[in-house]
Amino acid sequence: MPRQRAPERLDELMSAATRVFATMGYRRAQMADVARELGVSPGTLYLYAESKEALFDLVVRHGLAPNLPAADVSLPVPTPAPGATLSHLRAMIDAAARWPQLDHALQARAPKDVGAELTAILTELATSMRRHRWSLIVLARSALDWPELAAVFVGGLRQRVLTDLEAYLRRRMKGGKLRALPDPSVAAIFINETLAFWVLHRLGDPGYAAIPDEVAERTAIDMLVHSLVRSS
Repeated sequence: MPRQRAPERLDELMSAATRVFATMGYRRAQMADVARELGVSPGTLYLYAESKEALFDLVVRHGLAPNLPAADVSLPVPTPAPGATLSHLRAMIDAAARWPQLDHALQARAPKDVGAELTAILTELATSMRRHRWSLIVLARSALDWPELAAVFVGGLRQRVLTDLEAYLRRRMKGGKLRALPDPSVAAIFINETLAFWVLHRLGDPGYAAIPDEVAERTAIDMLVHSLVRSS
């Protein structure tokens, strides 16, 4: 019978596993790496999680849904069925990948202040990235050598953002609110990757990690907006 979890130990386990997967990716990470990060022996770690697959599933499920109650999680965390983690991730993306500001802008007529509209859209995207920061870092790192995960994460979540951003840029360019861009699809990638760097990936650089989130995000958004809005 699974043991009842200790809340603080579960939090520590998730944090340690997240740090290891964020640094090494899923394929390279080993249970011994997580044990070392957690400060326990490899044998003790198996009292908390049955396998590396169990740890990755825990990070994905609870990291992308931070409000998900942890009360039902027992130790050791069980190994998911084959394919269950990717199926759950796909379902989470389908259910939760919604950006109301961007969705509204794709349907609405151009506002008088397109700069304010674009600021709201980019702030919404940055806030969503920050809310799910560490899980997104884990997924991005792990997708590099896990093709099936890349198909779900890159081909699903990221491509959905890029498609909607490109559609928005084209719509506002056509209405004369945004300046003409050589390639709106590349511009959408530039916007997304700029936000991703300042919200997510700068944390991996000791020279930039100390920049406060609010300053990094506000500066990035301000520069993006002023580079896109058409001069009067």
